Amino acid sequence: MVWLITIAFILIVFGFLFTLWSKKAANSSGLPFQYRIVYSDTGGWKQVEKSLYSARYNLIGKPDYIVKTRTGLIPVEVKPKRIAPQPYYSDILQLAAYCLLLEEDWQEKPAYGILRYAEQTFRIEWNSTLRTELLEIISEMRDLEKYAATPGCKLPEPNHDMTKRCLNCGYYQSCHK
Repeated sequence: MVWLITIAFILIVFGFLFTLWSKKAANSSGLPFQYRIVYSDTGGWKQVEKSLYSARYNLIGKPDYIVKTRTGLIPVEVKPKRIAPQPYYSDILQLAAYCLLLEEDWQEKPAYGILRYAEQTFRIEWNSTLRTELLEIISEMRDLEKYAATPGCKLPEPNHDMTKRCLNCGYYQSCHK
C-alpha cells in the first residue's frame, strides 16, 4: 500500500513539473499559450501543404503559425536567432504581408501579428497605415520588375543614381556594354 502512495506521489510531482516546463516552453516560443494553432509551416507540428495566396496582389507566403484567438486569427513569424531591441523593418513588412494574405485568402482580417525573436516578442498592429505602406512597397517592387533594363536587373535603367549598388550587380557587364 505504501508503494502505491509513493508511485502516486511521484506521478503527481512529474505532472506538476511537466506542466511548469510546458508553460515555460510555450512562453519562450512567443505563441499565445491559451490559443489553438490552426496553421503551421514549421517541421515540429505538421507540414502545411498549401501557401496563403492573393490573386489580387499576386502574393504568396507561409507564416510560421496562425493561431486562433478570442478576437480572430493571428499570424506569427518566428526568427529564433534574431536578437534586437526593436523589430526589423523587413520583418514587420513580412508579417504585414501575412496579415494581408489572411484577409485575401481566408477572408479574415487579423487585428495584429506576432513577431518572435530569440529573446523578445513584438505585437505588430495590422492597421490601415501599415496596409497602405505594404501595398506601396509591393507596387514599387512590381514597377521595378516591369521596367528592368536587363533580364535579372531589378533597377529601371542602368543610368540610375545607385552607382555602388550597380557596380556590385551581377548584371553590370551586360548593362554597361
